[in-house]
Amino acid sequence: MGLAALIGFYFLFPALVIYLCYRFPLIDKIGAVIICYLAGMLVGNYFTFSVAAVEMQDTLTSAAVALALPLLLFSMDVKAWSRLAGKATLSMLLATISILVVAFGGFMLIREAPFAWQLGGMAVGLYTGGTPNLAAIKTALHVDSGIYITMHTYDTVISLLYILFFCSIAQRLFNLFLPKFERRSGELALNGAAETEAIDSYSGIFSRKTLPSLLGAFVLAVVILGISVGLAGLFPEEYGDAVTILAITTLGISCAFIPRVRAIKKTFQAGMYLIYIFCLVVGSMANLKELFTRVNWPILGFVIFCIFGSLLLHALLCRIFRIDTDTMIITSTSAICSPPFVPVVANALKNREIILSGLYTGIIGYAIGNYLGISFSYILRSLF
Repeated sequence: MGLAALIGFYFLFPALVIYLCYRFPLIDKIGAVIICYLAGMLVGNYFTFSVAAVEMQDTLTSAAVALALPLLLFSMDVKAWSRLAGKATLSMLLATISILVVAFGGFMLIREAPFAWQLGGMAVGLYTGGTPNLAAIKTALHVDSGIYITMHTYDTVISLLYILFFCSIAQRLFNLFLPKFERRSGELALNGAAETEAIDSYSGIFSRKTLPSLLGAFVLAVVILGISVGLAGLFPEEYGDAVTILAITTLGISCAFIPRVRAIKKTFQAGMYLIYIFCLVVGSMANLKELFTRVNWPILGFVIFCIFGSLLLHALLCRIFRIDTDTMIITSTSAICSPPFVPVVANALKNREIILSGLYTGIIGYAIGNYLGISFSYILRSLF
């Protein structure tokens, strides 16, 4: 597929998906996020991408999330979110405990492998923080590049399955034994006329009343991104992604306190459109052929065990501490898949109140991931 055609697919296909969701109830039940992921995976494994296309994919994923986050945050009711902060922090602590316990169990299953202690540390860093932590720990522990690439590939594919699970049946399943999320006064955490509007409603987005203000919000998001990237440049490169997301989140939340910004309609929907593009691109980057042609069973089994084992233990701990389903899911998402996936899952759950909780706990994970992962690896090596 040519570069121009690929870019056109990424930017225009979500519009088709949104239209189909409007027209056909069955497609709407599946959800735009899942359709974008699956469509991306089909394209990514049917076509061969050029070097330029691969570079474009990396740039587009970063840009889409960086511009989407402030747009998603502009309509947030920050005061309403404050009531969720305590539960979210506790849930993140339980998620961290879960991955530590499960990673230790996974290490014991494959401890005869010479790289087992390194996998343990990378898993702890990756599933409390994200890919930046995985890369940093790889460097710190001098992990073989082949081992690192294999784990990263398996994690990408298995994490997509994990996200698809969260975006489909997870909420109904966990509601069977966890408390349901209590919405503020039965409404979405929005402001003004937008309070009764569906979070996936794009009706009127190109109207004269909406479009000029929305373009202004987009310009503001670009300014926030520029400031955040500039601030990140003042820190060591390994902390660049974490600092950028922290700055974007802080500035986006700050703008949400400005009444004129919060009153802009369709900012959340515009941000979600960028997230749909992100889902398409990430799906097309998953190399299913490599996953199934040359399988490294110890690493694949370890990744699956860590992701779904820690999810199960996290859910059990949340039941003990009475953490609600949506908070458990969003903090698990921020831990296992990192903050960029938080809006994806929140939208699938039809609950934007939990976005700030996911971003907040995800940033905590970025901050502690390297410390926990490196320490965990050296403890395993010294004891076993």
